[in-house]
Amino acid sequence: MERLTDRLLSWASLLDEKTVAQARTSSRMPFIYPHLALMPDAHLGKGATVGSVIPTLGAIMPAAVGVDIGCGMIAVRTQFTRDRLNVDLAPLREAIERAIPLSAGHDNRKIVATAAPRVAELEALADRNGFDPAGYAGHWRLQLGSLGSGNHFIEVSVDEQDRVWMFLHSGSRGVGNKIAMHHIKVAQRLAKKWWIELPDPDLAYLVEGTEEFRRYIQELRWAQHFALLNREEMMDRVARQLSEFIGEPVEEQERINCHHNFTEHEKHFGKEVWVSRKGAIKADLGRPGLIPGSMGTASYVVEGLGNPLSLNSSPHGAGREFSRTVARRTFSHEQLREAMAGIEFRDTDAFIDEIPQAYKPIDAVMADAADLVTIRHTLRQLVNVKGD
Repeated sequence: MERLTDRLLSWASLLDEKTVAQARTSSRMPFIYPHLALMPDAHLGKGATVGSVIPTLGAIMPAAVGVDIGCGMIAVRTQFTRDRLNVDLAPLREAIERAIPLSAGHDNRKIVATAAPRVAELEALADRNGFDPAGYAGHWRLQLGSLGSGNHFIEVSVDEQDRVWMFLHSGSRGVGNKIAMHHIKVAQRLAKKWWIELPDPDLAYLVEGTEEFRRYIQELRWAQHFALLNREEMMDRVARQLSEFIGEPVEEQERINCHHNFTEHEKHFGKEVWVSRKGAIKADLGRPGLIPGSMGTASYVVEGLGNPLSLNSSPHGAGREFSRTVARRTFSHEQLREAMAGIEFRDTDAFIDEIPQAYKPIDAVMADAADLVTIRHTLRQLVNVKGD
């Protein structure tokens, strides 16, 4: 860990100057307490740095939570071992792709049986909070159980004992994005109304005790729950496809579901603060967590060490080293194929910007996180599914 300033601590050995400058700016906001913690996977984000833990007193910056509210990971360990998958895995990948809508703007055609009770749960939660999610996305019910695009993925992997895991990454889809963007704009309007000068418009904030803050927290929590149930729904579908492929029902040995774009009210250094983890997971002592590598590299099942300086947090993944535009200019389809050797994936140049070389080396990230988490399992992909 390196103390960059009194209000900025960093666990990142791979950090560019622009990211440091952005984090310094965020850390100087007057309500940061006691300090901002940069995780090993930190990189430039909207307003606040991705891979940062931002504790605040009496205010929240919506952009510091992230626009994919509740984005996170879920993993399930099955009873199967690798020898059950020593066959052509293309049919399994294709079955998963048929069962789960992929890519931006792709939703379910109908609400399936497994999704119905989850939709009802979200309807009831929205009613209790006094808002209608359809005001943001009229088709939000059909988004439940869909993956999205970008760095979201579904994988079938094996650990160091050759046990088969199902692993996926997704968030609150279009409805969560629209909720986030709405409240970022509300915060920006309030800053202009009250002549508040900001170092970056995306650091606009909502003040605790106001109606705008109350509404944001309610809708944020709804979107966080949507994201969690979205992952649960997709995992059930992956399990069904794996069961049909192997010809035997999946028996869950372990399930972990964790956010990495979220806010919670917590106590740190003697004060109650709002902790916004933008690209970071909770890592309380003994808490299980998930840290994926990039497409084609290892992922990790971890356990938190409860490091107080990190506000009990850890990285959420590898972290980008090249922007998507630069990655497309830098790498080729052939290099992507080489990086994905031995992994069943949809072989298309649409994923060049997701090539492992566009991300920080996950081994370096995990070395930097040695005082934040311990590694329980190392996962290697057999099947990778992504949206364009």
